[in-house]
Amino acid sequence: MAVDPLAYRAAIGHFATGVAVVTCDGPGGPSGLTTNAVSSLSLQPLLLLVCFDNTSRTLGAVRGAGRFAVNVLRAGQEELAAVFASKRVQAEKFEAVTHRIEHAVPVLDDALAWIACDVDELHPAGDHTIGIGAVTAVWSAPGEPEPLLFYRGSFAAP
Repeated sequence: MAVDPLAYRAAIGHFATGVAVVTCDGPGGPSGLTTNAVSSLSLQPLLLLVCFDNTSRTLGAVRGAGRFAVNVLRAGQEELAAVFASKRVQAEKFEAVTHRIEHAVPVLDDALAWIACDVDELHPAGDHTIGIGAVTAVWSAPGEPEPLLFYRGSFAAP
């Protein structure tokens, strides 16, 4: 029995996730996209999983660069998430945010946390590619700032 994709999307939308911007410094300059398909994969060795839409320009940049960063967004950064989710030219996306290069990847200055990775593996899976990154560096904001969440198709705060 086939499951209706819209019913699946509605059901999985009940699983609240964080919101992140994946960045890399690709052959054509900085590139980035918004995603909520991020997960810690392993502690020994340190591995992170991120899923890329197969049509994403950032996937090609990550392939070329061989590394990426996951920038965890904080509550109130909905507009920034929307910029990186758009089809704007990559340079325009990075004009909308202050950032710097750390461990050969762009990291967003006002992120809640960032994790830099070297690409370990890329696996095709349906309309996405599963990226496994070997963690090379991490940073997180001091204190207890609130994360930006995605729940039932909308941004939310805890």
